[in-house]
Amino acid sequence: MATVEHDAHVWRSRGGRVSLRWRRRPAITCGILTLLLVPLGIAVLLTGTFDIAPADLWAAATGHAEPAVERVIGMIRMPRLVAGVAVGAALGVSGAVFQSVTRNPLGSPDVIGFITGAATGAIVAILVFDAPPLAVALAAVAGGALTAVTVGMLSLRGGVGGGYRIVLVGIGTGALLAAVNDLLMTHSQRDEAIAAQIWLVGTLNARGWPEVLPTVLAVVVLVPVLLVARRALAVLELGDDQARQVGVQVGALRLTTLSVAVALAAFATATAGPIAFVALAAPQLVTRIGRSTSVAIAGSAAMGAVLLVAADLISQHLPLDLSAPVGLVTGVLGGVYLLWLLGRGR
Repeated sequence: MATVEHDAHVWRSRGGRVSLRWRRRPAITCGILTLLLVPLGIAVLLTGTFDIAPADLWAAATGHAEPAVERVIGMIRMPRLVAGVAVGAALGVSGAVFQSVTRNPLGSPDVIGFITGAATGAIVAILVFDAPPLAVALAAVAGGALTAVTVGMLSLRGGVGGGYRIVLVGIGTGALLAAVNDLLMTHSQRDEAIAAQIWLVGTLNARGWPEVLPTVLAVVVLVPVLLVARRALAVLELGDDQARQVGVQVGALRLTTLSVAVALAAFATATAGPIAFVALAAPQLVTRIGRSTSVAIAGSAAMGAVLLVAADLISQHLPLDLSAPVGLVTGVLGGVYLLWLLGRGR
């Protein structure tokens, strides 16, 4: 059955042991965003230098397409679409957790340097060790985790780290790591440097299943952890003291959720390279549209996926037949959004 209290709906099993709480408007917003992925996904599958008609797409889905069409869809465009959805969802959820824990709209993994740190780990794996995709993903996770620990330690003052201190220290750390990345690229003479440079811009081009599956698995495994901790995160936003009064283990909760958020951002970076704007904007957009007062984990995942897939479509349909990596498109849009956010905030 379901009960309603201040627009909040609670479903409980007959025994009362399992309950699910949701609000109508955020739930509708998440559902609409999820449905919006269907036409966007179809558009991605139909877009490319190899012409594919909607009838061919249906034939491929039913297993009656020509071999060339099946190869293009199954080995090129479908991995690209899945990468866009998984990477966007991972970044959106990661941004929601960081902004919630830091209580700062700028507390995003791309702004405070964690994605840059993940990129450093991936670049070292690519250029120095010529690592396969899974090893690159693990190196990105290690780089993001090391960056998170460094920023966390440097932002402490008197044993307490404030949200604004984390943002400022993270921006400085990200700038330093960006210089390290440029230095690694400059002094590399190997052929992998070209691929690493393209990857460093942020792209979904030429992404096969080996590059995509680690991020898909990370989203499937880690996002449910944050869904379980969502209500505790909402309490934590009220302050550490109030959270402790209601029984929230503040230290353990912050460590767990931030670790999961860093891992999601790192896996996303390993798949697509550093993608700006999505982690910053997705949680705020879905919160404004859904008028949610708590951490919107599912909504941020859906919004992040929609934003990245839509940006990928825009990157393939620029005027004058231009084509650009999706990271450049999100960077331009993110710059405009960041200026607007700074202009209207205190």
